[in-house]
Amino acid sequence: MVDLFIWLFSFFILVALLIILVYQLICLADLEFDYINPYDSSSRINKVVLPEFILEGFLCFFYLLTGHWVMSLLCAPYLYYNVRLVCFGVVFPNFDVISYTRKQHLVDVTEIFNLLHWEKKKRLFKLTYVVVLL
Repeated sequence: MVDLFIWLFSFFILVALLIILVYQLICLADLEFDYINPYDSSSRINKVVLPEFILEGFLCFFYLLTGHWVMSLLCAPYLYYNVRLVCFGVVFPNFDVISYTRKQHLVDVTEIFNLLHWEKKKRLFKLTYVVVLL
């Protein structure tokens, strides 16, 4: 009975991650088709980036605590990517500066059009990864 509640809880967390990622993709698609301006799009995306990272970290830690080692190992690459993105700026970092204060994990208003294709690819890859975890 406890396993049922554990899997239900993790299912709802994964659904919340899916909703956050789809919301980010919708904001990027709206920006691409000029339904929304870059400032609004980046501010909407930036509001949900940190909750996405926290939910994923909590889910991986939750799997570790409950003894679901395989699911924890499946969550580890996504968590590793997010930690590297927050702590070192990019996935291929320069290790001398912790860039959380530089906000490298957020979408930049001035660069959003130049990086729109890359940002959509990142979100689509994350979305696919979370769907596989379901």
